[in-house]
Amino acid sequence: MAKHAGLPWDMVFGSDLFGHFKPDPETYLGVARMMIWNPARWMLAAAHNNDLANARKCGLMTAFWPAPLEYGPHQKRDFAADQDWDVVATNIEDLARQLGV
Repeated sequence: MAKHAGLPWDMVFGSDLFGHFKPDPETYLGVARMMIWNPARWMLAAAHNNDLANARKCGLMTAFWPAPLEYGPHQKRDFAADQDWDVVATNIEDLARQLGV
């Protein structure tokens, strides 16, 4: 589907590949292990502070951008970065700009 749409990636990793689910460290470290790369060379970009905190514990870099309507109109969390993440962006486009993409 990604290739047909012209999206520039070769693999989408889901936690089902590892038989573990967040916040189990295997969900964060599994990709690095499959790609044979040091986890410190990977970045989790997400709109969820708790997800980023768990990724940081596993040695990954972190990037936050808010998704203020993700949980619906009664959202009570993840409006802003609650830690000093490696990158804090206003949206995914700003994240790409800050990363030089």
